[in-house]
Amino acid sequence: MASMATSKQIWEQQQSQMQRVKNSGVIVSNETPLKDDKQEETAKSALALFRAKEEEIERKKMEVRDKVETYMGRVEEATRRLADVREELDALIDPMRKDIAFLRKRIDTINRELKPLGQSCQKKEREYKEALEAFNDKNKEKTQLVGKLMELVSESEKLRMKKLEELSKSIETLG
Repeated sequence: MASMATSKQIWEQQQSQMQRVKNSGVIVSNETPLKDDKQEETAKSALALFRAKEEEIERKKMEVRDKVETYMGRVEEATRRLADVREELDALIDPMRKDIAFLRKRIDTINRELKPLGQSCQKKEREYKEALEAFNDKNKEKTQLVGKLMELVSESEKLRMKKLEELSKSIETLG
C-alpha cells in the first residue's frame, strides 16, 4: 500500500508541476517587470523541477533495467543448470522421465515466449525515447515562444508609452 501512496504522490506532484509550467507561459501586458521576473523565475523553477523529475525517471529506469539484466542473468544460469541436469537425467533411466519431458517442453515454450517480450520491451523503450524527444522539442519551442512574447509585450509597452508622451506634448502645445 505504501508504494501505491508514493506513486499517487509522485503523480500528483507531476500534475502540479505540469500546471505550473502551463501557467508560467501566461503573460499579461499590464503586469510590472517584477511580476514578469517572478513568472520567469516560476517558469525556470518549474523547468528545473521537470528536469529533476526526468532525471529521477531516467535513474529509476536504469535501476529497473539493471534488475532485469540481473534477473535475466539468473534465468540464463538457471537454464544452463537445468540443461546440465537434463543431460544427467538423460544418461540415467529415470522413473520421472515424463516429468522431465514436460519441464523441457515448458522451458522451451518459455524461451520462445521470452523473445517477443524482449522485442516488445525494446520497442516500448524506443517509443518512450521518441515521445520524450518530442516532448522536449515542444517544451523548447514553448520557451522560445514565451521569450518572443515577452519581447513583443515589452516593445508594445515602449511604443504605447512613446505615443502617450507625444500626445501629451501635443496637448501641451495647444494649451
